[in-house]
Amino acid sequence: MNPERIYRRVAVFGGVYSNYLALEATLEDARQRDVEAIFCLGDMGAFGPHPDRVFPLLREAGVLAIQGNYDDSMAAGKEDCGCGYTDPRDNHFARISYEYTFKNTSAENKAWLGTLPKQRRIRLGKHRVLMCHGSPRTVNEFLWESTTPNGLLARFMRDFHTDAILCTHTGIKWQRILPDGKQVVNVGAIGRPENDGMTNVWYTVLTSGDDLHVEFAPVHYDHETLAREMEMEGLPPEFIETIRTGWWTTCLEILPAKERARGKH
Repeated sequence: MNPERIYRRVAVFGGVYSNYLALEATLEDARQRDVEAIFCLGDMGAFGPHPDRVFPLLREAGVLAIQGNYDDSMAAGKEDCGCGYTDPRDNHFARISYEYTFKNTSAENKAWLGTLPKQRRIRLGKHRVLMCHGSPRTVNEFLWESTTPNGLLARFMRDFHTDAILCTHTGIKWQRILPDGKQVVNVGAIGRPENDGMTNVWYTVLTSGDDLHVEFAPVHYDHETLAREMEMEGLPPEFIETIRTGWWTTCLEILPAKERARGKH
């Protein structure tokens, strides 16, 4: 981690989930937004087809990445993704996804995942920023907009000596500004849509100033090509339906009531 590097404007995304087509589109969009660096908050694989197609894109673009729970499991050769699910149905689909991704990721790329840091710290102007995957204390902790209390977030700020926390893991973007002006931002995921009936995905652009400016950026990509490739690879129809419709068909049980009510299923 390099806490001394000071940036003016950066792009941050999470949850690539093997969606190399969305990654290509995200990187192109970020280049056009005059960012000084691009960060990825982990989970390169899962869900989508051809996981090895993601890694050359990340390297060629100079993306600064951290480990998600998926990356940690892949690098260590663990038996499951460590996603943090408790529901049997969620774990059923997680197992299918993990076994496919592990089988189709090269040893070289697994080793590279093992070299990634767990967190990164930067400065955006005067603002201290901590990047993590789930939460600052646990890689697979879900921080939800509707259920995560301000008191917990304020404690994270104190314990981890930061002004802003950037996370992902849930796959749904959100922003919370605390009473003292510090903030938590879930930067979203580019690997699959966020259960809103739209096929686009989201990442985040952050700009320094007196306040930290946060912009959620939509990304449109060739989702139909991705869906066809998923079919050819024999991935579950439930995964493919999500790509085509924008509605989640899996991971529903992890959603708090308010987040689930926004979806179709």
